[in-house]
Amino acid sequence: MAEKDYDRKMHSAEHILNSVMDIRFNCGRSFRSHIEKKKSKCDYHYERNLSDTEISAVEGEVNKIISENIVLTEEFVSRREAEAKFFTGKLPADAGERIRIVRIGKYDACPCIGPHVRSTSEIGKFIITTYGYEDGILRIRFRLE
Repeated sequence: MAEKDYDRKMHSAEHILNSVMDIRFNCGRSFRSHIEKKKSKCDYHYERNLSDTEISAVEGEVNKIISENIVLTEEFVSRREAEAKFFTGKLPADAGERIRIVRIGKYDACPCIGPHVRSTSEIGKFIITTYGYEDGILRIRFRLE
């Protein structure tokens, strides 16, 4: 199976954002995302918009994790084990019977077929550019410096 063609830095930042959002707001990982080199977005099922203070806290937490210079690791598990421990609904149908789990220290572990940085120190500064809420969907747009 082919690896998804995402920007490594942006894709790794998306994993961290998803972890922070789920820990802070219990909203799960983004159900839809668009990852590009210049700017990206993640959509979450949530019941309200976030305040400026909450957005600032999310941005700060993502940058704190990035600054910890965490080495990303991967392991391969059986599809059955992956389905028992993780949400696998975003994996493509041809993901196979051995599923790659990408880990970012104690902060995130997720089935993934995309490219990642070796260490969070490669990501750069994470900046939330805009955010909004409409029809049960919280959208966060971000970029890296």
